[in-house]
Amino acid sequence: MVSNVSLRLAVVGAGPVGLTLALHAARTLPDARVTLFDARSAGADVSSDPRTIALSLGSVQLLQRLGAWRAEAAQPIVEVHVSQQPPSLGGVLGGLLGEPEVRIRAIDEAVPLLGAVLGYGDIVAPLQQVWADACEREPQRLASRFGVPVTALKPLDSGVEVDAGICEAFDLAVVAEGGVFSDQLRKAVTHDYQQTAWVGTVTLQGARPGVAYERFTRHGPAALLPLKDGRAALVWCVNSADDPVAELNDVQRLAVLNTLFHPEVGRLVAVSPLMHFALGLNAERSLTDGRTVRIGNAAQTLHPVAGQGLNLGLRDAFELVRALAHLSADQAAAAKDIDAVLRRLEWKRGPDRWAMIAATDFLARSFTWQLPGAGTARGLALAALQAWTPVKSLLARQMMYGAR
Repeated sequence: MVSNVSLRLAVVGAGPVGLTLALHAARTLPDARVTLFDARSAGADVSSDPRTIALSLGSVQLLQRLGAWRAEAAQPIVEVHVSQQPPSLGGVLGGLLGEPEVRIRAIDEAVPLLGAVLGYGDIVAPLQQVWADACEREPQRLASRFGVPVTALKPLDSGVEVDAGICEAFDLAVVAEGGVFSDQLRKAVTHDYQQTAWVGTVTLQGARPGVAYERFTRHGPAALLPLKDGRAALVWCVNSADDPVAELNDVQRLAVLNTLFHPEVGRLVAVSPLMHFALGLNAERSLTDGRTVRIGNAAQTLHPVAGQGLNLGLRDAFELVRALAHLSADQAAAAKDIDAVLRRLEWKRGPDRWAMIAATDFLARSFTWQLPGAGTARGLALAALQAWTPVKSLLARQMMYGAR
């Protein structure tokens, strides 16, 4: 059995999930030794990374707890509006119900916000600074190995050997570097959706601040995530084999976008140059393999239709530290060894992980179905969800905090 005093924890990957894990472990396990590895140099400017991330309320609260939340850089989400490009319902149904939509509002859930939108760099830079400060205060137990790629993890009888130029033994290694779907080795559960996500920013005229819009179109889902100064982050998913975006210039893309979204969005008056990447599902069946744990994109890469990939990874990190804290709190009775803790972690994370994997996979695949009436079915589902308030509230809570 490994005591809390001698617990040696290696964290591989200094993205938002890895940094969150390292910081949370440093604070919650006051005697554990935590070492963070990453291939990038410590002096690399991470603050300028322009990627836009939507964080759930639970993720915001976790970053606040760690002292790494910068409210001035974030745009709160106070409402989520989901609709489908018409016609969704024809004939009598269309006349009775109109075009279906779902509105989830923070005020209805008695919370100040549903989540927030900010740049990737605005998440990583504060986390890295707080971690650097912690390492400076406690160099005897907290350490960083930046600029040192981990080339191998070798299982030991009671731990893991981490090879990063020099081999070091740890009681537990957590891999938190995942990358994007197109660059990953394939895991146990994988599916290429044959879809492309085009991402960038747009400038809006007449939109309500703080509202995130999700629109189901015949090509795939499109989303606008609110930013400051009348702008929004765009995620536009289309069929890769019949890509309607690739050959268009910015003026043409702007014209098409103005036909896609709900009229409530207002008018899109400018669009940035767009980047694109392939979409797919790539997930491990298990988070744990001996004394190695995979979390975040290292454990599951999801379709962005629900914007939950990073939030799921942050919950992975939180629950792992909670499990390790349970070990240190009552070693003899509650946790005979780290292996028992990891088995409990697998059961604890299963419902949240697989519910989110299944939900995003179903939504992503549904746009590839060439079935008559698929749009009508989605429309009826949206109308039912809006009318059934308890179920809508349950969905909102799961998006904010995950399955509990």
